[in-house]
Amino acid sequence: MKNFLRLLSLFSFTPFIVNSQSQSVTPIAKEIPKELIKHNHVRIDPYFWMNERDSKPVLDYIAEENNYSKAFFDRKQDLVNTFLKEFDERINPEETSAPFEIQGKTYQWRQIKDKDYKQLILIEGKKETIFIDENELAKGHEYYSLGDFSISPDNQLLAFSQDKIGRRNYIISFRENNSGKILKEQIPNTDGSILWANDNKTVFYVKKDPTTLREFQVYKHVLGTSHSKDELLFEEKDERFAVYITKTLDKKLILIHTVSSTSSETWMIEADRPSEKAVCFLKREKDHLYEIHHHETGFYVLTNKNSPNRKLVFSKSVPNSIEDCNILIAHDKDVYLEEAEVFQSFLAVQSRKMGRTEISVGSLDASNFSKISMPEEVYELNFSFNENYASKVVNYHYTSFTNPSSIYKYNVENKSTQLFFQKTLIDKNFRSSNYVSARIWATANDGQKIPISIVYKKGIDLKKAPLLLYGYGSYGVTIPAAFSATRLSLLDRGFVYAVAHIRGGKFLGENWYQDGKLNHKKNTFTDFINAAEWLAMKGYCDPNSMYAQGGSAGGLLMGAVSNMAPYLFKGMIAQVAFVDVVTTMLDESIPLTVGEYEEWGNPNEEESYWYMLSYSPYDHVKKMDYPAMLITTGYHDSQVQYWEPLKWVAKLRKHNTGSAPILFDCTMSAGHGGGSGRSTERLEVAKEFAFLCEIQGIINE
Repeated sequence: MKNFLRLLSLFSFTPFIVNSQSQSVTPIAKEIPKELIKHNHVRIDPYFWMNERDSKPVLDYIAEENNYSKAFFDRKQDLVNTFLKEFDERINPEETSAPFEIQGKTYQWRQIKDKDYKQLILIEGKKETIFIDENELAKGHEYYSLGDFSISPDNQLLAFSQDKIGRRNYIISFRENNSGKILKEQIPNTDGSILWANDNKTVFYVKKDPTTLREFQVYKHVLGTSHSKDELLFEEKDERFAVYITKTLDKKLILIHTVSSTSSETWMIEADRPSEKAVCFLKREKDHLYEIHHHETGFYVLTNKNSPNRKLVFSKSVPNSIEDCNILIAHDKDVYLEEAEVFQSFLAVQSRKMGRTEISVGSLDASNFSKISMPEEVYELNFSFNENYASKVVNYHYTSFTNPSSIYKYNVENKSTQLFFQKTLIDKNFRSSNYVSARIWATANDGQKIPISIVYKKGIDLKKAPLLLYGYGSYGVTIPAAFSATRLSLLDRGFVYAVAHIRGGKFLGENWYQDGKLNHKKNTFTDFINAAEWLAMKGYCDPNSMYAQGGSAGGLLMGAVSNMAPYLFKGMIAQVAFVDVVTTMLDESIPLTVGEYEEWGNPNEEESYWYMLSYSPYDHVKKMDYPAMLITTGYHDSQVQYWEPLKWVAKLRKHNTGSAPILFDCTMSAGHGGGSGRSTERLEVAKEFAFLCEIQGIINE
């Protein structure tokens, strides 16, 4: 309490300065030096006090930052409105998903005109019924997210989870489908996932640690009983591991997965016998990650054992080791096996080679494969919703920078492909042929080739074009070259858009990921810088009009690059930015710390501490000209706590010697994924575009 009162008294005298260009008040945060000591090294953090969640000084300072940002965007409201109008004129207000099947019934998600949230429609011949209406569920809440829904095997009951804060902490509820009655029983504090056993009364769910929010327990709930009596089936005590649950395609097994960045273990429960104990498939081993798929003849396993890009093996029963299994698809250093689907009569595998995705469909012994790919350079293929184990058809999704999403059906019997569903724009002037996409390869400092996917409007003068370069580069995540209807507003204004597939992702396989994590993390940052330099040097943009964007771990990328090469970029957008790396990773009381050691390193170990400190963006802010910055976050973010970007913007303000604006925009009713609802999501994009156009000097047109 004494510390709180001290903060309050100090904050009441926070000084302000006036920006002569905008005539708006620029908040300057009060400094309260805090000594942080580790390995006999002392760091001074003047803004450590900002982690006092819900304290008046923190809330007041966020309000001042938000007001400053609001003043900026109020002056650009016409441009923001122009973007919103373009989005509305381009995107169908009643946009739908492809129809999909669950347990023999057909459903479709539909957006409703003038509504923020979707409806799930049950389609029975010509009869259509609203099965879930998110708009009704979201009433009275600034934020709403439907986490998961699961229909009982007899289709009589619905289990669904909801988050009404943005903290990704879900409450599970139940409904009788015939009457529409919501049952009184609820299950709080879950990760949102729900699976039914085959008895139509037992559900499995995952609990989170109340402090760290780590998914660590699997419970079994029997309908009609209190959740306080639910049985704990599995608990993961190793804080490096998180737990999730799935059900096999043949509906025979409930799978409990416990996974770290480098190791995994799967436990099985027969879905027909939910009262039985879980059985382990293969005990965890160091550096062994595996995934299992059940078939009536045995188990298919995707494994990285002595196979960085993974191989597919088969065993008729639970094996003693991976070495006891038969190899169906051998390891290939040039091909990463991303996913497999095991149907009753055939096998489908999704893979990536030199960044290009393809799907292979063949017999259960992995022979006679047919390859599905697209005759273009930049695109993405992945499995769509496949729920029918007995199906003779595999559904897959296609998208590219220039073509909206489509769902195709591949028939394994006659090897034919049918376009099943395609998203279209209501803008009759849109033509995919008006845009050009390409993949180019930059050269990194160490000689590695960095893939970059780009798209731009045909006919623009590239050498005079502004460019927005997006990057992520962590956790092995591959950023897809996907279509964006909103992005067209930037392309039509002459922007080039590019994604740098830098190390830390798996665009070029497992080794590409390994070479961008732990004590190789700086490769992620230098790859991004090299990609930007290459684009400028090769004439793909105006070298003086380059912009960068990234979120979460991509926000770390923005922070590191802004310190290492601020001269390259005219502006940056950093969303929910993980920038205070060392301090965060030393705090085991907040989410995503111990479990992240295998990604970033453990700063309690001296070697890791010094390496992480050598790039931590917050620790390297210094006196120099920074690019224009738009830094966004959500107050309830459970992945990157709000105070990381808040501290960062305060420190940037103090040290920035340039005149470019630095904006902080905190959504008080949102979490890691930003605000909820269609209008909020589009407004956030429109503001980002308005920021870029303002810095570039593009007027409202």
